[in-house]
Amino acid sequence: MTASLFHKSLNSTLTGIKTSEVIQFRGIPYGRIPRRFAAPEKLERYPRWLDCTSFGPRCPQVAVDVGHLLRIPPDHVFPHEPEDEFKCTNLDVVLPDIGPSIESSKLPVLVWIHGGSQAVTFGSAASGVCDMSTIVADSLRLGKPIIAVSIQYRLNVFALGNGNGPPNLALRDQELALQWVQDHISGFGGDPDMVTLAGESAGAIYCHAHLVTNARVRQVILSSGSLFLSSPQPRQSVLALRENISRNLRDMDQTLDLETASASQVVEAVRRSGLQSFFLEWEDFFNAWQTKTGSAERLLLSDVTKEGAIYQAGVWLTDPDDIAKAFDASGQHGDELKKLYHIYPDRPSSCKTGALDFINDYKYLLPVQHLEKSCKDAKKSVFRCLIDEANPWQPSSGAHHAVDLVLLFGGFDLSFAPSAERVGQAMRKAWIKFIYGEEPWSEAMENYYGFGPHGSLKSLEDWEVQSRRRVGLAEKLSEMESSSLDKTSFGLAAGKVSLLN
Repeated sequence: MTASLFHKSLNSTLTGIKTSEVIQFRGIPYGRIPRRFAAPEKLERYPRWLDCTSFGPRCPQVAVDVGHLLRIPPDHVFPHEPEDEFKCTNLDVVLPDIGPSIESSKLPVLVWIHGGSQAVTFGSAASGVCDMSTIVADSLRLGKPIIAVSIQYRLNVFALGNGNGPPNLALRDQELALQWVQDHISGFGGDPDMVTLAGESAGAIYCHAHLVTNARVRQVILSSGSLFLSSPQPRQSVLALRENISRNLRDMDQTLDLETASASQVVEAVRRSGLQSFFLEWEDFFNAWQTKTGSAERLLLSDVTKEGAIYQAGVWLTDPDDIAKAFDASGQHGDELKKLYHIYPDRPSSCKTGALDFINDYKYLLPVQHLEKSCKDAKKSVFRCLIDEANPWQPSSGAHHAVDLVLLFGGFDLSFAPSAERVGQAMRKAWIKFIYGEEPWSEAMENYYGFGPHGSLKSLEDWEVQSRRRVGLAEKLSEMESSSLDKTSFGLAAGKVSLLN
């Protein structure tokens, strides 16, 4: 069924999809891309009638099986998602179906930035993984209706820029989308002063970047990621990455370059390069990002048990002696680190497991602890939860990176896994309460909260947190020079991240 809404500030009648509890307006353009590698431009005029019944195109990218990491059975058919480098600046708006009164409401707004190693779209609304319908429907049932917005933006080499124009085009696309929310969300019944920005993995990296650059949002949710996971890199690193792709283009055809090749040729060059992750380029606004807490009033931080899962296949193929050398690269800390993480080359399994544990602790756990302390020092409200519910399709995979998307957004029927279904419902309730400016769980300022395992839902005492996370090891890492630890991290993780784990 369709539903229409005349939007005053857009001066356009939008037609979306209506279900029993929500209305989706899909693929709304929030900007235009005049040419490849150009900054996005604000749309000044919209057509009188705008069809919002189909999801908009995503950025061209190397195809990846989203179901692989999430353990979604291979007989599940994901819908085809169109791609267009010039029309990927679009977003979806999901409203609770509360009738005509919604236009005069001032509902809190969730803005979602998807992840995917800054390379691909991992978990779009179109795929069903990050469809906002269930969390919006749950908000209506709880008597706390929210509006949700999910953003598409440029990725991989299309987001790098050409070295002559602006860099970090993904960030610039997202900034324009956030401005669009400020300008137009009230026409949907949303409150532009009650915006919560959220993202997972690479999406959380972007959210952290917007946080430290004082994006106009009231709250931020960082799930399984931060700038500490993938920090801004110097210009020469971006040039080297761009040249890698250009070289692969020339191998395909000597006449090709990044400016003139077709989008499909550029994607093929990215595929041939083997690059599975990208990064932000340093700009002056990143100065002192490690200590900034931004202008947002409150933060919600979450991580899962096995964040290092996306490095697993690569690390498992690494020779134990090379793993030991990576730890030795930290200099004076090498011997202590090897002891702490059980790095013994004559014990390959212990060695490789320890490498994954180090990546998990240094790139995920330690940043969460750092961000929590920084926010508390700045007198900001910060809440932290541990997502420990195992994958519903393959519980032996544990609570791995990105499984929280399946739980939180409820895009799949999990009735076969009651504990996962229970945890997902509880997560949505907590997120909705946070979006409303409330404490997400009882005594949340004093206690961490555990979602799972085995369907358990509880505030955690200190000893329980320490039994679920290597808190003591992370504290030891915090006492070591990050420049030394970065060398070990690079030696262990560079080129090994993959969504096919």
